[in-house]
Amino acid sequence: MTHRQRIEALVGLLLGMFVAFLSSTIVSNALPVIIPALHGTQDQYTWVVVATLLASTATTPIWGKFSDLVSKKLLVQLALAVFTLGSVLAGFSHTVPMLIGARVIQGLGLGGLQALVLIVIAAMFSPRERGRYQGPIAAVMAVATIAGPLIGGVIVDTSWLGWRWTFFACVPLAVVAMLVIQRTLNLPIVRRKVQIDYLGATLIAAGVSVLLIWVTLAGKSFEWTSALSFALVIGSILVLALAVFVESKAAEPIIPLHLFRDRTTTLATIASISVGVALFGSAVFLGQYFQISRGYSPTIAGLLSLPMILGSMISSGVSGALITKFGRWKGFLVGGAVFMSIGFFLLATIDHTTSIVLIGAYLLVLGLGMGCVMQNLVLAVQNTVAAKDLGSATSTVSFFRSLGGAAGVSVLGAVLSNHVASLIAKGLAALGIDTGGMGAAGLNNLNELPGPIQEIVRASYGDATARIFLVSAVISVLAFVAIIFIREVKLRDESGLEQLASTAAEESGVAEAIAGQVLTSEALNADTLEADAPESAGGLSDPLAPQRA
Repeated sequence: MTHRQRIEALVGLLLGMFVAFLSSTIVSNALPVIIPALHGTQDQYTWVVVATLLASTATTPIWGKFSDLVSKKLLVQLALAVFTLGSVLAGFSHTVPMLIGARVIQGLGLGGLQALVLIVIAAMFSPRERGRYQGPIAAVMAVATIAGPLIGGVIVDTSWLGWRWTFFACVPLAVVAMLVIQRTLNLPIVRRKVQIDYLGATLIAAGVSVLLIWVTLAGKSFEWTSALSFALVIGSILVLALAVFVESKAAEPIIPLHLFRDRTTTLATIASISVGVALFGSAVFLGQYFQISRGYSPTIAGLLSLPMILGSMISSGVSGALITKFGRWKGFLVGGAVFMSIGFFLLATIDHTTSIVLIGAYLLVLGLGMGCVMQNLVLAVQNTVAAKDLGSATSTVSFFRSLGGAAGVSVLGAVLSNHVASLIAKGLAALGIDTGGMGAAGLNNLNELPGPIQEIVRASYGDATARIFLVSAVISVLAFVAIIFIREVKLRDESGLEQLASTAAEESGVAEAIAGQVLTSEALNADTLEADAPESAGGLSDPLAPQRA
């Protein structure tokens, strides 16, 4: 592909990525309308969100491994097709169970898009050249994150559209992305014998799903220390242990265990888990802080997080350009981890009266750190692994980051809930009010509470949120420690496909050299025998002939 063709293909891929991220955020403001319209319950409300998370996270490494085995272009189109099918079914849903099933199908396609877009970009562009495109990637993620809730709110509030269009709106974009990719993406297919590890894929998906069900619902649908909680933990450990055993024996494992022999991959994975826990966990409750504690609408709450997103866009674009120019990347990872930790520690000082301008400045610092860390961790791994493992390694890092994010939402949510209940109880006790049941006050019933109690609840949520950021700051320090020990390897100047071609050429050259040595040896032996033959025919006595032969 020429440079122009690669840029055109990149546009289609980024459009697919935009659709994926938009689908995750556009529904957020619509769910409070959707669930009552379909006569659903609070538990079903949770499962509408969890279903997509389970399917996308559990299948990410499977899509990544398939990209090392079959056509990447076909897989991207298949992921878009599956996502589109899920979106259409979700829009036509008439019951909550049908909607949950459609969201699972959406998640299957979403898991593919999250992994495959980065994998295909790595196949087209060299690690050094890839840095300059981190800015557009971060911009797409940021715009989708900001636009999703806004578009969802407008669609729900527009009488002639309705909530179903929060799902239908993504379909035309997905179809356009599919057509653009069909026309522009022309990657050569490396044909080889394929052995798909179906058992490993099934065990990984099952084990991760059980684990995510536990971390998502524990503390809400059942207690952390309940029998069901222990059963889910033990079950997930056993299934994942069996998956590791199967992967160690498989010819083409879904997650090649040999990847973790490399220090960069192992440490980047640990850092990704920490980043996922701190980042996704705290980001979810940031919106809750703005809405409950400060009384802003969901749309305004989304806009108030704009400094964090702008900081991420700026640092991602600038660091990517400098990485391309100088070929050095570890300094940006270290600096990003430092900024991220500082940002979280600053946010750990806020309460329900902190200036919004000051919070915006703290979020800007956090965003500057995020932009330097998230994409560059993937770049470090892609630059280290062999070209044949590019898809598996990329999806593995994304998988563990999503897994960490899911765990972070649940664990930090439990921390916030307990601290809020404690602060509400103290506030009500100071007024001489019975605290029975007040600890559960939140956004759903906040406006129904008397004024003084409402103020206590708002203040409690605002003050308790600081603890979420404090935990996130400690976890981000763990990411910083892991990044410190990553060994910097010079960025390659070959794309993933060029590396595969070079490897194939080297293997072919070695095979030809070995064949040439064999032929030369056979020819020398033949010459020796021909030279000895006349002497034997002439009956000359040569006592050393047997030894020479």
